[in-house]
Amino acid sequence: MQGAQDAAASGMSTLGLLAVAAVAIAVLLLLIIRVRLHPFFSLVIVSIATALATGIGVSDLMPTLLSGFGSTLGNVALLIGFGAVLGRIVAVSGGARVLADTLIRLFGRERAPLGLSIACLLFGFPIFLDAAFVVMLPIIYSIARELKGSLLLYGLPAAGAFLVMHALMPPHPGPVAAAVFLHADVGQVLLVALVVAIPTWYVMGYRLSVSRAEHTPFQPVPDMMGDSQADETGELPPFGIVLLVLLLPLGLIFMNTGISTLISSGVLPEGKYPAEHPVADW
Repeated sequence: MQGAQDAAASGMSTLGLLAVAAVAIAVLLLLIIRVRLHPFFSLVIVSIATALATGIGVSDLMPTLLSGFGSTLGNVALLIGFGAVLGRIVAVSGGARVLADTLIRLFGRERAPLGLSIACLLFGFPIFLDAAFVVMLPIIYSIARELKGSLLLYGLPAAGAFLVMHALMPPHPGPVAAAVFLHADVGQVLLVALVVAIPTWYVMGYRLSVSRAEHTPFQPVPDMMGDSQADETGELPPFGIVLLVLLLPLGLIFMNTGISTLISSGVLPEGKYPAEHPVADW
């Protein structure tokens, strides 16, 4: 509604607005059908281009885009959507295998469950619980087969890490939705979640899982996966790149919270930004 009022105020006629709308629909269909770009990204790109074409200023782009999604869905959908994309990039590129192998090599064979659980903790930050576990399951199987250990010794700590991340950490749906409903800053929620999640993971997700696995009869790797290991072909990404991609949302959220806090406390001036849209209000 605000976007339409801004467009009308820019002097564009009704016929011009209809023409822009027709072109936007055509471009949207072209991106989805011919280019095969994901509909989520197609909608975001076309929405931004349409706003600019109708005369909406750059400073009004994000408020207009979020209002189009809705007050709740706009904050939740974009954060969850882009977080899931980062997790999918790591999964498709073979980064999950790189993450697990590097941490297991770092911690050694005797503490391989701890290394695998930390790998799942990092991998589970941007990607949903079910998708993350499906991606890591072949890796868990291959590690258990390679080290000749019980499947539960590696599977339970991995599942515990994923559960902790999914229940407590943005950008997962539950914590993000709770932050929106309670009007809490996502960065502050993330900081508190880290303080709670790390000891919870270590005591319940790792230590309890290892204890239960050691007191349970040996569980071999099922034959449903065959003798093959996870299928990663081609050149695998470096460990540093994988870590950067996984921790990128964490850094961006903390940066936004830090800058907003400094502006609201008067440490940083607001003069560099449009007076009617200070950064602290975004």
